[in-house]
Amino acid sequence: MSILTPKTFLITGVSSGLGRAFAEGALEAGHRVVGTVRRETDAMPFAALAPGRAHPLVLDVTDFDAIPAAVTGAEQVAGPIDILVNNAGYGHEGALEESSMDDLERQFAANVFGPVAMMQAVLPGMRDRRRGHIINVTSMGGFVTMPGITFYCGSKFALEGISEALGKEVASFGIRVTALAPGQFRTDWAGRSMDRTPRSIADYDEVMNPIRAGRQAKSGNQPGDPAKAAQALLALVEAPHPPVRLFLGEDALGLVEQKLHAMRDEIAAWETVSRATSFPS
Repeated sequence: MSILTPKTFLITGVSSGLGRAFAEGALEAGHRVVGTVRRETDAMPFAALAPGRAHPLVLDVTDFDAIPAAVTGAEQVAGPIDILVNNAGYGHEGALEESSMDDLERQFAANVFGPVAMMQAVLPGMRDRRRGHIINVTSMGGFVTMPGITFYCGSKFALEGISEALGKEVASFGIRVTALAPGQFRTDWAGRSMDRTPRSIADYDEVMNPIRAGRQAKSGNQPGDPAKAAQALLALVEAPHPPVRLFLGEDALGLVEQKLHAMRDEIAAWETVSRATSFPS
C-alpha cells in the first residue's frame, strides 16, 4: 500500500487480538503507532515490532484520571495524534438476570467510559489542528443483539450512539468519527478474554447452555481474518470521505440486513399507532 504521508496512530489494547493486528498493519504501512498495553511486560515486545515507530504506552483505559497525562506524554514522543483507534475492551457473557450491577459497571467502564475519556484527551489537539480521525471499534453487537451478551450489546450500542453524535459535533473542525463494527474475527475475544457470569437460574438453561457451548466451540475458528481487518482500517483512514459506520465481515452484514428488514416490517405494521400520537393539526 502506498502511503503519501505517515500518520501517528494511537491504538488502545495492542497486546493481542484486533488491536495487535491494527497496530501491525499500520506499522507495516509506514505509520507511527502509540499502542496502549496494560502490563509492563508487553511494552518491550511491542516496541520491538518497529523500533522508533512503535511506541508502547502502559495504560489501563479504565484509569480515567491517568489518560490526559498519558496522551500528552505520548504526543511528546511520537508527535500529534492523527488517528485515535479506541479498540480496548472486552466481552461479558451472562443473562441479565444472572449478572450483577458490578458486571455492568465494569463492562461500561472498559467499553464506553474509557473510550470517551480517550476521545476527550485527543480532541483539543485535533480541534486546534482542524484535522483528525477517531475510530471507535464497536461490534455488530452494537446494532444487532444476541441473548447472553446483553451488557456487551448495551455497551456497544452506547458507543455507536456516542460516535454518531460526536461526528456531527466535530465535523466542522475537520475531524471525522467512524464506528468500526466487526463481526466474528479469529481472536481470543470469545476465549480467555471473555468475562463469564456463573450460571445460577435453571430457567435460562434452554437459552444460555447452547449459546455458551457454541461460542466456546467456535473460539479460534471464527471466519474473520484480523490481518484483513487491519487493511480495512488503513483503507478507512485514507478515505477522503470516511463512513459514519463500517461493518466488517459477511456475518455482520448478513445479520444487519436481517435486522433492517425486520425493522421496516415492524414499523409498517405499527405505523398507524405511531402516527396517532400527535395533537390534531
